[in-house]
Amino acid sequence: MEETTDAVVAGTDEDLAREIRETAEQEQVPRDRATRFYDRIRNTIRSFVEGKGKVLGKTAEFLLLVPDVFILLWRLTTDSRVNSKDKLLLGSAVVYFISPFDLIPEAIVGPIGYLDDLVFGVFVLNKILGSVDVSIVREHWSGSEDVLHAIQRVLGAADSLIGKDMVAKIKRMMGK
Repeated sequence: MEETTDAVVAGTDEDLAREIRETAEQEQVPRDRATRFYDRIRNTIRSFVEGKGKVLGKTAEFLLLVPDVFILLWRLTTDSRVNSKDKLLLGSAVVYFISPFDLIPEAIVGPIGYLDDLVFGVFVLNKILGSVDVSIVREHWSGSEDVLHAIQRVLGAADSLIGKDMVAKIKRMMGK
C-alpha cells in the first residue's frame, strides 16, 4: 500500500512541475497542490531531523529551511508585483524542487537531497533581490528568522552543504 501512495505522490509532483512550467507567467498556479507539497516536505524533513538527532549537526538547521524557501519561491511566482522575467526564474526553482531529476535526488539519498534544491532556490532568491522589493519577499516568508539573514547563511554555507563542485554546477545553471 505504501508503494502505491509513493507512486501517486511522484506522479503528482511531475504533474505539478508541468503545470508550473506551463502557467508560471499566466498566474494560474495550483496553490493547493503547492501547499500539499510544502506540508509533505516539511513533515518529511522534520521527521528525518528528529530521527537523526545531533548526528546532522548544523545541516539540520539548513534542512529545516527547505520548506520555507520552497513556499517563498512559490508565493513570489504568483505575486503580481513580481515581473515576468523573475517569475520564470522563480518558477524554474520551484520546478527544480519538485523534479525527481536533480543534482542530488531525494529518491536516492532521502531528505539530504533537498540541500541542492535549497541552494539553488537561495541563489534564485538572491538574484531577484535586485529587482523585487525586499518588503515583498519578507511578506511571503514563513520562516522564523529574517529572510535576508537566511539567504546569506545558506549562501555562506553552500560549499560545505553540497560541495564546491555542486555549487559550481548550480552557478553554471544560473548563468554565473
